[in-house]
Amino acid sequence: MARAAKDRSNRSRARRCSRGAFGELRFGGNDEFYRDVRQRIDRYFRSTGRRPRDCPQMYVKTAVVFGWFAASYAILVFCPLTWWLAVPLVISLGLSMAAVGFNIQHDGGHRAYSRRPWINKLAALTLDLLGGSSYFWARKHNSIHHSYANITGYDDDIDLGALARLSPHQRRWKIHRLQHFYLWALYACMAVKWHLYDDFRDLITGRVGGRPFARPTRLDLATFIAGKVVFFSLAFVVPLLLHPVWAVVVCYLAASAVQSVVLSVVFQLAHCAEEAAFPLPQEDTQRMKAAWAVHQVEATVDFARDSRLLSWFIGGLNFQIEHHLFPQVCHVHYPAISRLVEETCREHGVRHTAHETLLGGLASHFRWLRRMGRPSTPQL
Repeated sequence: MARAAKDRSNRSRARRCSRGAFGELRFGGNDEFYRDVRQRIDRYFRSTGRRPRDCPQMYVKTAVVFGWFAASYAILVFCPLTWWLAVPLVISLGLSMAAVGFNIQHDGGHRAYSRRPWINKLAALTLDLLGGSSYFWARKHNSIHHSYANITGYDDDIDLGALARLSPHQRRWKIHRLQHFYLWALYACMAVKWHLYDDFRDLITGRVGGRPFARPTRLDLATFIAGKVVFFSLAFVVPLLLHPVWAVVVCYLAASAVQSVVLSVVFQLAHCAEEAAFPLPQEDTQRMKAAWAVHQVEATVDFARDSRLLSWFIGGLNFQIEHHLFPQVCHVHYPAISRLVEETCREHGVRHTAHETLLGGLASHFRWLRRMGRPSTPQL
């Protein structure tokens, strides 16, 4: 009976969060942990002489990643190919688009690429080249997800509606019993949904992640429209001049699916895993119990930190804890500063979690989906 009452109370709190009844969310005020970890990171940069941004290796990496993307697209579109050569090129194109997003766009969107705003802007605009919108992404990802990671009703990235239950504070439907199987297929639809629906919905409704925002005007609106025109031209108009409709559509869907699965899984391993926390604000004070930085660490999970190849490909986002604490530091520094972050966590008693391998992270995410789909799962 006590557990059932607690479940009902938490569901009620989560519903009020989703309606904005709590207003502006606040975090605990004592953040000695964040002060100490920032001091250590500052000392790291001073002692090594390295710069948090404008890293030479990042510029080299940008050339390699963008060259990979351009070559995959050009060969696939402009060279006569048999199907058995087209298949690996489509996969390569999908992976290269994900790499552009993970590395160039992501750092640019967080102003972690350079000290110069115009360079960050150019890097962020690569998302428009990929069919998304850098304008809407900045509001949904930077303003909402990075502020309220894993807080039900606030973090739109963990809200898939009736399709899935990712938080213990969300309502469970019967279909969720199978979500640990079917959700992997739905991950493949994310990019197409961005391209054809999400951005246009946000523009028309004036809401991002369920929250009102200032619609883009003049230059931002022109950039949004130009980005969509360029993307749809590259995805459909140019290929249709050289290939049949069915081939263009199949390649578009396949490349988008590869990109989508990779992007989705990387996010899910970092936040929708057994070890990640899903706290709610205290009902009487409208405040989170933990300080902001402590919350970021405990709501996030690192994985496969020893894999240099994976770190290179996904822009260091297997060091997701470090990214949430220092989003304006270029990701090439994450492996080095992760040791300082983990050491500070131990000293302050902050729970820091990292899966040793990618497979370990995948298994944890699978178990979390299965757990959230069970009718006996208690509210946390």
